[in-house]
Amino acid sequence: MMLQLLLQEPIVFFLLAGALIVSISIHEFSHAFVANALGDSTAKKGGRLTLNPKAHLDPIGMLFLLLLGFGWGKPVPFDPNNLKNPRRDSALVSLAGPASNLILAVIISLILKLAKADNIFGLFLYMTAFYNLILGFFNLIPLGPLDGNKIVFGFLPGRLAIQWMEFQKYGTYILLFLIIFNFTEKIVQPLVDLAMKILGLYLP
Repeated sequence: MMLQLLLQEPIVFFLLAGALIVSISIHEFSHAFVANALGDSTAKKGGRLTLNPKAHLDPIGMLFLLLLGFGWGKPVPFDPNNLKNPRRDSALVSLAGPASNLILAVIISLILKLAKADNIFGLFLYMTAFYNLILGFFNLIPLGPLDGNKIVFGFLPGRLAIQWMEFQKYGTYILLFLIIFNFTEKIVQPLVDLAMKILGLYLP
């Protein structure tokens, strides 16, 4: 699909690539920012407290993203032992990524309404908002390595948290199953469509 887009609509392809790069960079930077604010400087020392995409993009993840429409950025490292409340603060660090994507989509929607951009820059903003919504909602799925898993774990009471982690032994496999059979799209797309409608995001 992405290769076909590159051949047929190269401008749209590069706008899409830019939107994805911005979305992933914002997401990973936000993890690093909140971790540092809560007392853990691991990400900062590793050069991740920056909006520079070079610090956050995984070459293989981007290749998959641009060729197959599914990929990933470099996970932001952090040490829960440096946090005042390790379990709760770890959940807040995890929440920061998807929350930043959803907040950015809201900000972009306001910009588009005020500026009424109906040019190529407006299209870029629209794509960026769209993919930030996808990235935000997708990462809130409470499975596998996704942020949603750590968020749920961080806010569950003790015994339920232990049971949750036992269940997550199978989380990655369940997530892969959902992705392969397009169930994640069925979960995420209705949320994205609803958010786009609420925010009044339409193609410029």
